[in-house]
Amino acid sequence: MPLMTIGYEGASLEDFLNTLEAADVSVIADIRELPISRKRGFAKTRLSKALEERGIGYIHLRALGDPKPGREAARNGNFDLFREIFTTHLRTEKARIALNDLKQLAESQLVCLLCYERDPKHCHRSIVAERIRRRVSTSVKHLGVAKGIADSHEHNEAAA
Repeated sequence: MPLMTIGYEGASLEDFLNTLEAADVSVIADIRELPISRKRGFAKTRLSKALEERGIGYIHLRALGDPKPGREAARNGNFDLFREIFTTHLRTEKARIALNDLKQLAESQLVCLLCYERDPKHCHRSIVAERIRRRVSTSVKHLGVAKGIADSHEHNEAAA
């Protein structure tokens, strides 16, 4: 089964939830360092409750969140620095433990990594997904939430 990722930027909660249901997601792994949002319904408590009502599990893996300097570098368009900061962060003990927990979860359930950015290209969730893809020998599917429908960008590289 593939590992999925999703960003909620520009999405309504209803379209977001419908996208997850259509993709048969079992559990959302929230990899935001701070699971808060100004966007209604996407803060940790409200989101986990909405997911539960749809039969989708929720886990927050704070240690896989992008630290503030990485978020700032990405916001400023310095993606090389962003990648350097986040890659260094993934070497911490807490991040390594969280990656292992995520790997185990992805081996048994259809997991979708959650972050804010709609485009996965410059989002840390793509880096996390790639790490898990190599460990689990799976593909990665990036879900995009569109009004009333789900679009996707699929990456089917098999792990070597």
